[in-house]
Amino acid sequence: MGRVRVSVVGSTGSIGTQTLEVVAAEAERFEVVALGAATSVDLLAEQARKLRPAVVALADAGRAGELAPRLPAGTELLTGPDALGAIAGEGDVVVNAVVGFAGLPVTVTALRGGRRLALANKESLIAGGPVVARARAEGAGEIVPVDSEHAAIHQCLRAGRPAEVARLVLTASGGPFRGRTRDELAGVTVEDALAHPTWQMGPKITVDSSTLMNKGLEVIEAHELFEVDYGRIEVVVHPQSIVHSMVEFVDGSTIAQLSEPDMRLPIGYALGWPERIDTAFGALDWARLGRLDFEPPDHEAFPCLGLAYEAGRSGGTAPAWLNAANEEAVAAFLDGRLRWISIPEVLIATLSEHDGAVPGDVDDVVEADRRAREVARRAIERSSRAA
Repeated sequence: MGRVRVSVVGSTGSIGTQTLEVVAAEAERFEVVALGAATSVDLLAEQARKLRPAVVALADAGRAGELAPRLPAGTELLTGPDALGAIAGEGDVVVNAVVGFAGLPVTVTALRGGRRLALANKESLIAGGPVVARARAEGAGEIVPVDSEHAAIHQCLRAGRPAEVARLVLTASGGPFRGRTRDELAGVTVEDALAHPTWQMGPKITVDSSTLMNKGLEVIEAHELFEVDYGRIEVVVHPQSIVHSMVEFVDGSTIAQLSEPDMRLPIGYALGWPERIDTAFGALDWARLGRLDFEPPDHEAFPCLGLAYEAGRSGGTAPAWLNAANEEAVAAFLDGRLRWISIPEVLIATLSEHDGAVPGDVDDVVEADRRAREVARRAIERSSRAA
């Protein structure tokens, strides 16, 4: 039997590079046939020389001249805004590790093409939920989540039938500000927000973790992935990040997935599904584990979590508006144009102008994203002037 052919879209980011580590550890099982990145020419060229994929995609067409002469002979180069989506039609498994809303075309193309989608890009499912569901049905593609929490739930659900599920319990590390009050968070800096206690992630996701927006987006993602209503999806703070999520069944049994915090485990799970890979990532030393703590989230100090529930229950393009506003707010915070404590204020101001639209296709989602960003940018400007 031949090796599983893998397309890695977003190969130069944190999830992408760890995906390549998993592939290297299981080289007899997987081969990379396509690589794609937005702008990281140097690392993409290095990856291509090492792996010799059939196709390489670069979203930034203006830098194609830098990349082309550095690719191995026989490797095709695709460039431009549609390039990343194009390579989602390559391979047996497509890893969507693109950051942010830009991952939507990758998700839709992979599913319409009947591929297995190893999904690390939660924003595309959140913003385009109805559209993604349609692509999934039309192309018979399947999603195996790469987020550690959803990969955990995916594994736990193998213990029972859908009708037997009482609730899903997502765990949150609490980020760097766990235990602080709203007042104590007024002076948070970018450096503070990027100092995550357990996970090594990109800056946008790390800031989302600090506001608990990352967990809010994961609640919406869990609803879309597993078709469980919001009233049966809960969040608990678990600072050790050992229990990655749990499923409670109707008889009172709770099944949990535990491991050390190592993203290569859920990546390997998604690549190998329905089988497991042989390389152990994140195996626990039970004799040294110590303690496992759980506590409820503080909605007053971290209102973004509640806003995500509200947007999810509103449905339609409300999650797309929430996601767009959050991307704009986080970018402004990282640029020094917005205070950390003002991020939820921007989301509230943006959602207050949501038009209640329901998306019919990708263009509708793109338009919702565009409109929400305009509203969010005005809110950011008002907040900046007030500060």
